[in-house]
Amino acid sequence: MMKKLIDRTESVVRFSEVDAMKVIWHGNYVKYLEDGRESFGQTFDLDYLRIAEEGFVDPIVNMNIDYKQFVKYGDSVIIETEYVNLPAAKLMFKYRIYRKSDHVLAAEATTTQVFLDNEGQLQLTNPSFFLDWKVKQGLLEKA
Repeated sequence: MMKKLIDRTESVVRFSEVDAMKVIWHGNYVKYLEDGRESFGQTFDLDYLRIAEEGFVDPIVNMNIDYKQFVKYGDSVIIETEYVNLPAAKLMFKYRIYRKSDHVLAAEATTTQVFLDNEGQLQLTNPSFFLDWKVKQGLLEKA
């Protein structure tokens, strides 16, 4: 069975994140996905600073969010971020955002990121540091 890397973090819904109906404005879910990726990166040693130190950036090239239930001002959300292990030179994450009070699924999402070097060139093969990370995490057998 394939190992799963999943991180969970929590955030309180702030007034600046809601619309006139006092529910999270749909565009603000993007911030929660970012919170999830940042927490995942810190937990599993794949944060943005490390990627930059290795000479790469990893812009998002695809994002999909399915809204399921509302979340109101003052609620807390649990952001569950799961790494999807692909052979391609990219990062893909699945997200589940739950309303903490009743653990109702509020949104599901995916993001895909690619690796660019410092000159902005798309990397078609996995950077060596990323392959080493996969081995360390038990996602890839050592060559």
